[in-house]
Amino acid sequence: MRVTGVRARAHRLPLHRAWDGGVDRNDIVVVEVDTDTGITGTGFSWTPFIGARAVLALVEDDLRPALVGGPAHPSRWDDLLWHLREAGTGGLTLMALAAIDIALWDLTAKATGLPLVDLLGRRRDRVPAYGSGVNLDYPLSDLSDQVKGWSAAGHRAAKIKVGSPDPARDVERVRTVRDLLGAEGTLMIDANQRWDVPGAARALDALTAFDLHFVEEPLPAGDLAAHTRLRARTDVPFALGENLRTIEEFERFIDAGVCDIAQPNVVRVGGITPFLRIAETAARRGVPVAPHLLPELSGQLALCLSRPAMVEDIDRASFAALGALAAPSGVRVERGALSADTGLGHGLVFADTLTPLP
Repeated sequence: MRVTGVRARAHRLPLHRAWDGGVDRNDIVVVEVDTDTGITGTGFSWTPFIGARAVLALVEDDLRPALVGGPAHPSRWDDLLWHLREAGTGGLTLMALAAIDIALWDLTAKATGLPLVDLLGRRRDRVPAYGSGVNLDYPLSDLSDQVKGWSAAGHRAAKIKVGSPDPARDVERVRTVRDLLGAEGTLMIDANQRWDVPGAARALDALTAFDLHFVEEPLPAGDLAAHTRLRARTDVPFALGENLRTIEEFERFIDAGVCDIAQPNVVRVGGITPFLRIAETAARRGVPVAPHLLPELSGQLALCLSRPAMVEDIDRASFAALGALAAPSGVRVERGALSADTGLGHGLVFADTLTPLP
């Protein structure tokens, strides 16, 4: 197959309830790659708040000319990253490349006559999922209702935000959620980089009594030395990776012993191709992968990994919940587990009626 055209469009998806910090929408860039066989592959980039127009420009101005006329295959990833090198090899560059890479994998699966999961190699039919909310600003009653909703939906694992200015507030909230989940439930916390080393050590000392499965991003994401110092002061496992971008970054944090659960985001790392490389390098080091957000795609990838942990079922912020899809994708989260029956490709068909970026 050869690429004959690349089309891209950017859309705004209003959230049902704003996330901490006033994030009230997710923006997406939907990319369609056409081929001389008549098969079209669909990819996407995603950002909660910043950068969608820049991603769109990189796709239209820089990636489209490099793609048209060339082979329609995800093996293009390294060449395309090299093509973009003058714009950098992380951040927005990878987010734009992700949309193309996802589309090329979708194309390849469709051309092979397979769902993406089976093209990659399905290892299981279900993978555990956990309820997740961006909820530090929720009053305790709202947080309790959210966790009760997850439990009613069959989740036995939940993650909540911590990092309140008053540490006693975090203790009260974590205690409440532990009581709601019961002793057998799995409880995780996410500080979203809000702590420094002494503050994190004090907070984790106070919260350890609630049997934490992991703490996510306790410190600024790229500060390896700080994570190493904190590791010496707590036994709570660290989940890291939503803000790491490259295979080399993941390797450094894993090899330093501070990444116990890896959390690559399939868009932020540059697509399915590097996501699988990160998962493989983590597996070789005995580290499981719990993909960050985007369950309709990252859940499919988790079904293929040798060491999956859990898939994040973000509260009312999947593509389906935000009304982004023209039809059900075939990815379902039921009774605390994710499954996928997508038909050919990844099964994501974005609606034509989505709101354009203003």
